[in-house]
Amino acid sequence: MKSQLDDKDFKILNILQKDSTISVKEVGNLIGLSFTPTYERIKNLEKQQIIQRYVALVDRQKLGIGLIAYCNITMKEQSKKTLENFEAAIVKHHQILEVVSTSGTYDFMLKIYADDIDSYNDFIVNVISDIPNIGQYHSFIVLNEVKKSTAYIKQLPTSKKNG
Repeated sequence: MKSQLDDKDFKILNILQKDSTISVKEVGNLIGLSFTPTYERIKNLEKQQIIQRYVALVDRQKLGIGLIAYCNITMKEQSKKTLENFEAAIVKHHQILEVVSTSGTYDFMLKIYADDIDSYNDFIVNVISDIPNIGQYHSFIVLNEVKKSTAYIKQLPTSKKNG
């Protein structure tokens, strides 16, 4: 169900997606509200689970994670039980940052982080290929991250002046 948000709510979301450590008072100053209504709006966005959680984004390369790959999976069988078993098996691995079910040629797409190509190959051979009912998997190594964002920033309509 889509929530009814106004311009101030969207402004709050835009600000917090850029920097979730900003204080409620600062958010209020930026959107033109005092502390209490700003605080109540943020709490309401959290209660509705529009704001799901606050996280720290890390520099993967400084952690020694030198490789990102997308691995597309085709299952041998697409029964509900088979798909649920695959999902339960795959979400346990910290190297996998995202798992999405897709339409078309592939059943799933995984975003996988690895230290290097050897550790990625080891993960594919010893983990992915051992999961039951996988028919095929195809890897795509990321060469360059052209755009990387975690925020969905809604463009607010600009007001039109008569005249």
